[in-house]
Amino acid sequence: MDRNTLIKYAEEYLEKEKNVHFKTEIEKLLAAKDWDELLDRFYCKLEFGTGGLRGVMGGGYNRMNTFVVSSATQGLANYVIKAFPDKARAGTLSAVIAYDSRHFSAEFAEAAALILAANGIKTYLFSSMRPTPELSYAIRFLKADTGIVITASHNPAQYNGYKAYWNDGSQVIEPHDTGIIDEVNAVKEIKEIDRQSALDKGLLKIIDKEIDEPFEAMIRGHMFRPELIKQHAKEVKIVYTPLHGTGALHVEGVLGSLGLKVITVPEQREGNGDFPTVVLPNPEEAAALKMAIDLGKKENASLVMATDPDADRFGIALPAKSGGDFVLVTGNQLGSLIADYIFLSLKEFGKTPPKPAMVNTIVTTGMQARVAKLYGADCIECLTGFKWIADVMRRSETGDIDNTIVFGCEESYGYLIENEVRDKDGISAAAITTEMLIYWKTQGKTLLDRLNELYEKCGFWQETGVSKYFEGPEGQKTMDGIMTRCREKPPAKLGGIEVEQIRDIENSVTIYPHDPKRREKINLPKSNVLQFRLADGTLVSARPSGTEPKIKFYASCHSPIGEGGLNAARLEAQKKLDAIKSDIKEMIGD
Repeated sequence: MDRNTLIKYAEEYLEKEKNVHFKTEIEKLLAAKDWDELLDRFYCKLEFGTGGLRGVMGGGYNRMNTFVVSSATQGLANYVIKAFPDKARAGTLSAVIAYDSRHFSAEFAEAAALILAANGIKTYLFSSMRPTPELSYAIRFLKADTGIVITASHNPAQYNGYKAYWNDGSQVIEPHDTGIIDEVNAVKEIKEIDRQSALDKGLLKIIDKEIDEPFEAMIRGHMFRPELIKQHAKEVKIVYTPLHGTGALHVEGVLGSLGLKVITVPEQREGNGDFPTVVLPNPEEAAALKMAIDLGKKENASLVMATDPDADRFGIALPAKSGGDFVLVTGNQLGSLIADYIFLSLKEFGKTPPKPAMVNTIVTTGMQARVAKLYGADCIECLTGFKWIADVMRRSETGDIDNTIVFGCEESYGYLIENEVRDKDGISAAAITTEMLIYWKTQGKTLLDRLNELYEKCGFWQETGVSKYFEGPEGQKTMDGIMTRCREKPPAKLGGIEVEQIRDIENSVTIYPHDPKRREKINLPKSNVLQFRLADGTLVSARPSGTEPKIKFYASCHSPIGEGGLNAARLEAQKKLDAIKSDIKEMIGD
């Protein structure tokens, strides 16, 4: 792109942007003739993908800012109006918007609310930051037609994002995702209304307690043993961190109402878009839980827990048997424990539905299918991303699937135990995990004890991941190149183990390298994912992230419990995964 074109795009943007902060950024870059930075901000438009928007905040078309948010919302409004023409004519369309603690989240949320209001869509806007699962709940509770949450989830502080939801409370999927994208790309004019006019006309309504209270009551209503919690509440001590995000309000509220003492890390309790105490506000990262674990040691805690900034992800650490240290529990492990506890509890109380099932993603541990089988239940697989778990729940609700879904989870610390929410819910996960901890305590066991029991029944399972970021104009090309090479010249071995099966989700086919004529159709929506099944059953998956400029590899390894016992199985799995990781890093040039 030549400099004249850059200047043209920058000047166009300055005419459209309403926010002084972002306008000033571009004006300073033009004055300094910082062509490299201007190129990065204008070489492309921040793409509205199937999940919405996510990017670094700043002025420019390739950044998250008020103009980009407003343009996306106008496209969403146009699509909703076309999708529900009768309601549009009657003036009864509605939407809900929530936002997290990131910089400009409140400004982006209000800008979006006023765009929707200007298009005649009554918009419920939370008065202050709220978790993503509460947004999903509010859509269903208020019977709204769409929703938006302003968040970049667990990304670094410089990021923000925008996720669009449909009337069932889940993130949009086909055909709505592509339909919204088309409308966003076609936006020529953005309708406007000021805040006071929107309030006066009843097109903007500020909400908080009228959703907060039923949301917390709903979560409490899904506890299996609330009386057991109250009886033993004083025997457990919980240390919690919201990682400068939205979770404290409801984690403290729900657990506190059950009589539990929650000690929240004071330095991380309040919302702060700088995330000053962590590099990444992500409960998947050990470093993010350090302050909570240190406090847990000091307080002799029974459980350390964390939610990410929008409180959809949930992670825990448990006290080790000896030494006073804490053991980090992976998303796959906690998902297996919760699945076991839900199936066990449904059976004990005689509430197991005729065809029970859980649902997880194609990169989540195979152990969960084994756990479900212990209780005569199914484990349904879906694409990566919680919107696909919600889609299975939707199809179960409408009768397209015979099974009744009792639990949904994914490896990246996402869990859902209730039907009233259609996105991962760190609040309800905190509640059910605490109840599960207390239940097993009354049985004379820790959660780590129960996990080891499950390994004895299901074999030992271990997972690992490799991710690499590819930023800038060439980043997407590099990731596309890696996936193309993996398709055209797939590895014959990984970690020294032969590849026996390749699932190409993008092309809906499973192929067998040693039997080229054998091909099987995959009954999943198309997605840029490759999976390599190795001779020993290990599964290695590759996919570019849908929300970040990175490619991700997942490996899930199973080792039977033989004569050497659990420790020998652990060593065998670790040896395999180390070798596989080495091969993956070579494939991506890391």
